[in-house]
Amino acid sequence: MSKLLQGPKTPSDPRGLIERRREGKYVVEKKCTSNRDNRSLERIVKQNPFKNVGEIHKEWTAAGVSASRTTTHRRMQDMGFSCRIPCVKPLLNNRQRQKRLAWAKYKKDWTAAEWSKVMFSDESKFCISFGNQGPRVWRKRGEAQNLRCLRSSVKFPQSVMVWGAMSSGGVGPLCFLRSKDLAPAHSPKATITWFKDHGIPVLNWPANSPHLNPIENLWGIVKRKMRYARPNNAEELKATIRATWAFITPEQCHRLIDSMPRRIAAVIQAKGAPTKY
Repeated sequence: MSKLLQGPKTPSDPRGLIERRREGKYVVEKKCTSNRDNRSLERIVKQNPFKNVGEIHKEWTAAGVSASRTTTHRRMQDMGFSCRIPCVKPLLNNRQRQKRLAWAKYKKDWTAAEWSKVMFSDESKFCISFGNQGPRVWRKRGEAQNLRCLRSSVKFPQSVMVWGAMSSGGVGPLCFLRSKDLAPAHSPKATITWFKDHGIPVLNWPANSPHLNPIENLWGIVKRKMRYARPNNAEELKATIRATWAFITPEQCHRLIDSMPRRIAAVIQAKGAPTKY
């Protein structure tokens, strides 16, 4: 029998009772699974957080637990798991993490004022159709950057790309790239030679670390502003990108560049692993 909870509202207690809100009232129910069963379920979710509820339920009951699919889902929610779209981060091997960490330590004393003297550039892919966002992941609050909850991305661009640059003074003109094969390195010899001939120093950057570049966030701003745009062809898409890019303010650029010291500190804290940036 369920009864109205009279005492303090707590999610659960060691006697196997669980509080649940039903029809606007808090009630206490008897759990049908043991603490041991629940620990088993948590291990299953953490081993592969990209499984759906049905797959998790099947694996849990195969281990000898007697529970319905609804109960499985409920227990996952009681543990704090929510089904979310996973963050996508570049795939980093151990060697790349160590280099990222060394780079961050070398730059850790740079101030926001020093970073404001840097011009950041990068390219980004824009698609006419955005499509679905892939599988979802079960994770708890604060686990968005946990390595087991990330979806790794590998660079195999297949669409027309656009190149842009930003500084603390605002954005520069856009350049739409003609080549569809951008797999080679971003710094070919011809480009390096051009910078050298024109006396422009180039800041070294760790491999597979585009998210440390604040212009990545700027591309995100542009794409969010374009989320309801439905261009019919490549020329309409370019026109939409140009129009949206033109509305980026110097203040937005300045705020993003101002975050560089925090980005560096986050890399050091993560020991070279992906961060929230």
